[in-house]
Amino acid sequence: MFRYYGYDFRNYASPFIQRRINHRVQIERLSSISALQEKILRDPGVMASVLSDFSINVTEMFRDPPFFKSIRTKVIPLLKDNPSIKIWHVGCSSGEEVYSMAILLHEEGLYDKTRIYATDINKNILEKAKQGTFPLEGMKLYTKNYMEAGGKQAFSEYYKAIDDKVCFHPFLQKNIVFAQHNVVSDHSFNEFDMIICRNVLIYFNKKLQNDVHQLIYESLSTSGFLGLGKREGVKFTHYEDCYGEFDGPERIYRKVK
Repeated sequence: MFRYYGYDFRNYASPFIQRRINHRVQIERLSSISALQEKILRDPGVMASVLSDFSINVTEMFRDPPFFKSIRTKVIPLLKDNPSIKIWHVGCSSGEEVYSMAILLHEEGLYDKTRIYATDINKNILEKAKQGTFPLEGMKLYTKNYMEAGGKQAFSEYYKAIDDKVCFHPFLQKNIVFAQHNVVSDHSFNEFDMIICRNVLIYFNKKLQNDVHQLIYESLSTSGFLGLGKREGVKFTHYEDCYGEFDGPERIYRKVK
């Protein structure tokens, strides 16, 4: 896969990769992993399916509300005086958390001077994110999350319901840049005031986690903020001493050197 397509999964966590490969072998009704390998090399469509299998797209709006509340009440006040704000969402998936950040920044009066870069390895999921359209059935949970995260308006003011879907208002997209980016192989492309990389590192082995932490460190401005997932952290990485614990329970760190 790496030689033919350029996608490098060699340092992903082995149990995760094994589960996803076996899952694809069953779906394709194949007898062995070798048979799947041959299909991957001969059929780009199967490769696209495997890439989708390896891209875990579990997300929701204002996921883990206390995390977003901490961003709103503790981080945002320290960014208010910046002439401009740049935020990078790593592994943005279908975009729910990116739109959540846009709403939060809008309510805090900072969205007009903010640029959010939302990236993912999977170009198909990025196309879905660009649409800003999500299932109506999720809105009850998303509204609950929004309120628990300190929402200041009626959540329904941000979207329009059409049949069984909702479309978020276009103004939320105006300062979002969606782009394909692979943290495993691609380089830093800007300097950011805040980087959100939640529930991405848990799928990597230790070597790859340190490689990605190097990319994040090089991409974060002095005194910039890093938000990780509940099962992630900077402890026991090569960059542990480069961060201060800003909000430990919510896995928010601040670059100190």
